[in-house]
Amino acid sequence: MSSTRIEKDSMGELDVPVDALYGAQTQRAVNNFPVSGWSMPEDFVRALLLIKASAAQANAELEALDSDISEAIVLSAARLQKDPSLMHHFPVDVFQTGSGTSSNMNANEVLATLAGKISGKSVSPNDHVNCGQSSNDVIPTAIHVSAALAVNKKLLPALEHLARACRDKASTVDGYVKTGRTHLMDAMPVRMSQPINAWAGLIEQHCQSLRHQLAALQTLAQGGTAVGTGVNAHKRFAEIFCRKLNALTGQDFSPAEDFFTHISSQDIAVSLSGQLKATAVSLIKIANDLRWMNSGPLAGLGEIELEALQPGSSIMPGKVNPVIPEAAVMVGAQVIGNDAAITLGGQSGNFELNVSLPLIAHNLLNSINLLSNISHLMADKAIATFKVNAEQLEKSVARNPILVTALNPIVGYLKAAEIAKAAYASGKPIIEVAAQMTDLPEDELRDLLDPEKLTR
Repeated sequence: MSSTRIEKDSMGELDVPVDALYGAQTQRAVNNFPVSGWSMPEDFVRALLLIKASAAQANAELEALDSDISEAIVLSAARLQKDPSLMHHFPVDVFQTGSGTSSNMNANEVLATLAGKISGKSVSPNDHVNCGQSSNDVIPTAIHVSAALAVNKKLLPALEHLARACRDKASTVDGYVKTGRTHLMDAMPVRMSQPINAWAGLIEQHCQSLRHQLAALQTLAQGGTAVGTGVNAHKRFAEIFCRKLNALTGQDFSPAEDFFTHISSQDIAVSLSGQLKATAVSLIKIANDLRWMNSGPLAGLGEIELEALQPGSSIMPGKVNPVIPEAAVMVGAQVIGNDAAITLGGQSGNFELNVSLPLIAHNLLNSINLLSNISHLMADKAIATFKVNAEQLEKSVARNPILVTALNPIVGYLKAAEIAKAAYASGKPIIEVAAQMTDLPEDELRDLLDPEKLTR
């Protein structure tokens, strides 16, 4: 038996794998773009399928599409959504035509094949599955839909979980006092709960910003077709399409006020990516705080002990490394890199169409998924499980000359600086040195320099 079959499109005949659900236009893209080996993200493909199903339903309601064919397209899209093994029928490389036309036609061809089998009718990828649509409004819509769903269903729950883990941990370690640090140098003491609650505050701020961005992300280009004028689409198509899509997703999508803005630019995606980058920066900060606090255990700070997850060295027995925070730092670096690519892609809005759409989709969804996954790991395998080294905390706090700051109002800054320098030089506890260099009674000094009181 032959391993290929002949398919035909407007450019002629082409060999296509015999078991492929797609047709000639997809195969041309496979042949033309052997660039990265990265096919479009699954979240993006699933969004395309939702769009095609919603469009079919809208067109049937508008009597622009036969109801049997519409139902077959909807059933085909549902089948693809339920069976992940069918995702290999979407092989088009990320680095393809900048409009994403190849991916749009890939979805059209696969759905036409399946719908034809279900309905027993000839289903056209262009005339039926793509009815009232253009790649130029479908792909921008798919970017918004896939990103909105991923933020709602993956990223926000993951970040909320991380924030809760920080709040919960802070409540359990509130009784510990540690040396605060600025410029990586000893500073006034803090309760261990305070920096951890600050981590939670950072993450909660990002959640709030992401929710705010969802409003813009849920406005869609669908209905603008080729350039924004809506040619070949019914005047009510966009409105009905969004109603059908909302019924499938439970979201609140609506037509863009101006299709031209959504087709010619990707500023909303660029803005979302900027927020993802900001979130990544906070995760790097939290990860590095954990790494520093965990450093040692003998020659570092040794304030906490992260959960031991795996051997840390192939040559040094007994070594255990902070692997989850390290992974978080790398995730952050990748998200920052993705943002740079998305920013450059956003600059490709030439006249009536942005022509870096697949690049933007790939990197945006990659950032969302990376941040979602690492947030769960940070919460469950780093923050929730670390142990506090109380002895090390007490030792460093007791010897911290910066506590003398509390004496500034009584002895003045210059005298306090002399006391601090003397304590550094002698290595003696600050209370002992202050008692020798001032007339203040030791009981009063102990009260003034009580680290726990100084954290309040």
